[in-house]
Amino acid sequence: MYAGKKIIVVLPAYNAASTLERTVADLPEITDEIILVDDKSHDETVAVAKRLGLTVFEHEQNKGYGGNQKTCYRLALEHGADIVVMVHPDYQYDPRLVSYFASFIADDHFDVMLGSRIRTRQEALRGGMPRYKYYSNRFLTLIENLATGRNLSEWHTGMRAYSRVVLESLDINKMSDDFVFDSQALLQICARKWRIGEIPVPVRYFPEASSINWKRSLRYGFSTLGLALAYFFGHRP
Repeated sequence: MYAGKKIIVVLPAYNAASTLERTVADLPEITDEIILVDDKSHDETVAVAKRLGLTVFEHEQNKGYGGNQKTCYRLALEHGADIVVMVHPDYQYDPRLVSYFASFIADDHFDVMLGSRIRTRQEALRGGMPRYKYYSNRFLTLIENLATGRNLSEWHTGMRAYSRVVLESLDINKMSDDFVFDSQALLQICARKWRIGEIPVPVRYFPEASSINWKRSLRYGFSTLGLALAYFFGHRP
């Protein structure tokens, strides 16, 4: 609890057994509850989560990254969250920064917080980000900033925090179950003029960290580009 706000961390999980314990161990004491939604993993993710005492929800079939987030946010709101922080349980993003995400929202500086992986090109590439992902990220972020009038350093981070009122304002059920869910969410947030803040987040790229393949990255990129152009020409999600 911070400033009278209940803070829930959600973990959209898929085959995260080898990294889950490290992720949970690094979450700060400011966290009131941890909810893990397992998207039909093939490993021991659920068993590890239950051993760690997390609130666990299991999908009966794989619903995809966006579908997993939908369940995460629904459960967090049902459990009384005032602030919801999404952390990937693959230990790619640093969980210790959750307290900063939550405090910026609790102190009413922002309604949404994003963790930016990109401060400099050298740092991002040195951290292990593939070059094609770095340059496609920069290109898509430029287009999305031009379309929305924002000046975000990154639109495609997987570490995000939302206030309760923001999540309640989003038409989540009509959004994609795939990775483009994140872009749809931010475009809705921009259309509703919520305040978006950013802080730098160091990330780790290693074999156990999840990553989408080249084909799915292309599909995600073209979908995101289409959404941004539609927004620019007046379509509001």
